[in-house]
Amino acid sequence: MISLRIGIGLAVLGLIALVTAVYVAKSSLPSYEELKSSPNGQMIRVFSDDGTLLVSLGPSYGEWLSFNQIPQVMRDAMVSVEDRRFRSHLGVDPIGVARSFKVRWDTGRWTQGGSTITQQLARNIFLSNNRTFARKAREMILALAMERKFTKDQILELYLNKVYFGGGAYGIDAAARKFYGHSAAELSLAEAAVIAGLVKAPSNYSPTADAEAAIGRAGVVIQTMREAGKITAAEAAAADPQSVELVTDPRQNSVRYFTDWALPQLDILIDETTQPINVYTTLDLNMQRAADRAIRANTPRGTQGALVALDRGGAVRAMVGGKDYVASIYNRATQAVRQPGSAFKLFVYLAALEAGITPDDAVVDEPVTIGGWSPRNSSGRFSGQVNIRTAFAYSLNTIAAKLGQEVGFGTVADMARRFGITTPVNTHPSMVLGTSDVRLIDMTRAFASVAAKGVAVTPFGIKKVTTVGDRVLYEHEVDTSRVLVAPYVAAQMTDLLQTAVATGTGAAAQIGRPVAGKTGTTSSNKDGWFLGFSSGITTGVWMGRDDARAVGGLQGGRAPARAFHDFMEVAVAKRPVETFDTQVTLPEWQLEPDEEAYFGEPDPGNYAGGYPGGDFVDEDGNPIQFEPGFDGPPPVTAPEDGEDVVAPERMDQEWIDRMLDRPVRQPPGRQPLQEQPAEERRIAPRRDQEPAPTPIP
Repeated sequence: MISLRIGIGLAVLGLIALVTAVYVAKSSLPSYEELKSSPNGQMIRVFSDDGTLLVSLGPSYGEWLSFNQIPQVMRDAMVSVEDRRFRSHLGVDPIGVARSFKVRWDTGRWTQGGSTITQQLARNIFLSNNRTFARKAREMILALAMERKFTKDQILELYLNKVYFGGGAYGIDAAARKFYGHSAAELSLAEAAVIAGLVKAPSNYSPTADAEAAIGRAGVVIQTMREAGKITAAEAAAADPQSVELVTDPRQNSVRYFTDWALPQLDILIDETTQPINVYTTLDLNMQRAADRAIRANTPRGTQGALVALDRGGAVRAMVGGKDYVASIYNRATQAVRQPGSAFKLFVYLAALEAGITPDDAVVDEPVTIGGWSPRNSSGRFSGQVNIRTAFAYSLNTIAAKLGQEVGFGTVADMARRFGITTPVNTHPSMVLGTSDVRLIDMTRAFASVAAKGVAVTPFGIKKVTTVGDRVLYEHEVDTSRVLVAPYVAAQMTDLLQTAVATGTGAAAQIGRPVAGKTGTTSSNKDGWFLGFSSGITTGVWMGRDDARAVGGLQGGRAPARAFHDFMEVAVAKRPVETFDTQVTLPEWQLEPDEEAYFGEPDPGNYAGGYPGGDFVDEDGNPIQFEPGFDGPPPVTAPEDGEDVVAPERMDQEWIDRMLDRPVRQPPGRQPLQEQPAEERRIAPRRDQEPAPTPIP
């Protein structure tokens, strides 16, 4: 009797202690709304421009589904396989605990835990997975406390939205989107069975890791549901887990260069840091694959390559930061700073064009020394008098040096910064040949701004951010308000760029439609560049070694231009052909001899009256170029007897400077015009008069 009384007393004390512990635990439990918040980081799903999932980062929490939104088959599947007496126990199932001890006695090890859904929820939220009796005791107390504080429906809702299903997916909605590509609200019986079967061992039964094991486990779930009376025999027979279509995991090789660059920008775009979000990007998967192939196929052995492609407005359509992301996560498209070589001449010629120099102005390719620096051309020779277009097409270094000296090296540096170069730019004379380090994405941005007719282009990769429930947190708007240069300057620059591709150093970049671009090669062939645009796509390519060692045969007009060609053929294939504001003009060296000479007498004028003599030629015998739409010169009235006719002056830049009473500007290499007194200007005699006799000294 004494032993019985002691036993009863101890049991009562134990019960009192248990009840006390449960109510203390209940008072410390968070509210239901607090438990619904997503713990342990933010889930981010990243999509391409066409809505394809690129990558899912962080713990994956899908949309929170209320109890009534969760399909009945999903609720029944989970309860049947994990806790058949869920609706009847108080948080701990004595029968399940007893069965667990029996299995332990029969097998000699713990193979069946006997935990209820409530216990599993308590462990997932508050405890670790350590297999100790102390942890198990705390788990039971918390489960009993949760049953006192929350309803069965609330507990099941919390469980189904928080339990781990493998692959980083927490909750049935995240699992459904990961494996099936749709919301858990649309789950079929077979799909629900596969998901319910994952809880026991997510890594073993994952359909993406072991489809056969997942199907077998789903069959067990369906059979358990039939035995529990949740589905009929006919429904069980009709459910076919093998027919479930799974979503394949996206490739994460070169795409990760883009996501690594774009996603950190979320910190300044949105304030949401806990709720799951969807990030819709500008990446075009077809272009990305083409860019990957172009870099892999054309990059010389032992070197690296990078490519950036911008659509009009700045949307990044493709980005490759290296030949293999798995081997090297270093993004050479956005992080590497390298010398651009002659590609930097874009800013030299932009500054010159803005200063009034035109593509047809004559310059002299000759030895030049500036501050002790004497540039030389890659050909090793000088070509004498050429025009600006030819100098750019064949990337003559001496002409770039003369232009930089005329407009000012500081002006060239300012132009580079104006067009988006974010790295320091020096103002030494050699800077005109690209001795300042730049980033590929910045150079591509500059060329895109020229393609946009002088309007600033800012690269962006994120076009919209929403919550999983489609609430818009951010949406990008393209800014076209900042004009960098006048449209005519951009048009003249495009004139030069398309000539460089048509017949100059960038000929390998031709794709059968108008292309404008520029090559770049640094000293000792350490870096090769090609940047250009066509049909609304601007693409920049860089190649070289990470250790900046020389690469034999690496030139911008070779491998980089070929990579540009291979990529752009795919990128613009479905776009209409677009012509530039200026048509391509062949440089002087490409003109055939019969196009350089005029045979016979000049053609007579076609307009009544014409110029004196009826010929549309100037005093040097060169054809007069009229602007489009010009209807011809005004007729010249017959002079009065004894009156001389003064030949019209050439209204060129020199004439404009004289009329505005400002110093006459001369392009580099051109001799300044000597102003003549009026009485010494050439006087054209009347047709009916003999030429005036030459005075005898």
